[in-house]
Amino acid sequence: MVEIHLYGTLRRYAATPRPDRESVIRVEPGPDETVGTTLVRLGIEPAEVCHVFLNGALLSTGNSMGTWLGYQATRATVPEQVAALGTPVRPGDRIGLFARDMALLVV
Repeated sequence: MVEIHLYGTLRRYAATPRPDRESVIRVEPGPDETVGTTLVRLGIEPAEVCHVFLNGALLSTGNSMGTWLGYQATRATVPEQVAALGTPVRPGDRIGLFARDMALLVV
């Protein structure tokens, strides 16, 4: 099972989109599942996403300040979002998706 935690306007994709509750979707990953294919399964357009965290580490960001501020990253350099969408997803992973309206709150 993979947990996808949604923040900002992305909460609308969860069964419980209320800001005072966790907006989490749990899915069973397919054999070749990636972050990008997970977004497609959920109906989320990549353009809606500003920051992606994988297991608590920054996977991609639409804001260049994230790595400068010292966020733990999944790689030595944080790739562009398109490259990050190809990252494999495994059972037990936790994905955090922050919408464009949350860009500054994460930084």
